[in-house]
Amino acid sequence: MSTYANLPAPSPEQGLNRYLQEIRKFPMLEPEEEYMLAKRWVDHGDTEAAHKMVTSHLRLAAKIAMGYRGYGLPQAEVISEANVGLMQAVKRFDPEKGFRLATYAMWWIRAAIQEYILRSWSLVKLGTTSAQKKLFFNLRKAKARIGALEEGDLRPEHVEKIATDLGVTEDEVISMNRRLSGSDASLNATIGTDDDSSTQWQDWLEDEDANQAEDYAEKDEFAHRMALMEKAMEVLNERERDILTQRRLQDQPVTLEELSGVYDVSRERIRQIEVRAFEKLQKRMKELAREGGLVPA
Repeated sequence: MSTYANLPAPSPEQGLNRYLQEIRKFPMLEPEEEYMLAKRWVDHGDTEAAHKMVTSHLRLAAKIAMGYRGYGLPQAEVISEANVGLMQAVKRFDPEKGFRLATYAMWWIRAAIQEYILRSWSLVKLGTTSAQKKLFFNLRKAKARIGALEEGDLRPEHVEKIATDLGVTEDEVISMNRRLSGSDASLNATIGTDDDSSTQWQDWLEDEDANQAEDYAEKDEFAHRMALMEKAMEVLNERERDILTQRRLQDQPVTLEELSGVYDVSRERIRQIEVRAFEKLQKRMKELAREGGLVPA
């Protein structure tokens, strides 16, 4: 997909506002146009069609990237990584699955951003388990929800609450909070004398569980679960799929009130359909996982 070389790219020199203005020039796609472009790419390898799908979703990638401003990393680089995820999504997008590209792409965009943040923060030195990574990306939100906004160590009751909500130990919460409470950019700051200016704070962090093989395995697992979810969604009818997508797979979930107006049913009925669809999806994913030998029968 060599036409990607012609994509606008954010840069510190250019300025973020200018980049955002530039990508607003690309029109959004109507569902039918998106479907035809995707078919041209899937069936004929039409790079012009793929390029149009990417450019029409650059605003989505930028919007998601803006949600990761709290990690002290250059915003232009975060957006660039988001665009990489978007390209991967377009490359793998199957229009016959019933998804809109935006719904499918946001998973790949977030995965690309998070992988970049993990690399930049050298999280392998902070811990590599799935629970610790979840803690890394959700600690700020968890603190905000319970009003624990003060700097320094958390109160014991806050530690206990966050540990329970995120499924980690209290020691992990305390440790991660201390590491994230300093300047977001501090891990990349140089320390020492002029003779040792290449040393960074992140180099002093303890390598508690560096396991590259495990890291790659987790990335493969994510990709597999994405494919598994796509296939499992086939068990849902069109209404169930749309409601579940609107309610649980969007950056800003659509309200029950809005969907009740779309489908001309009560809010309670929409909620019931959502819950039922989610249960059907979970059941089908487990069945597919067993068929693939991923979980015990």
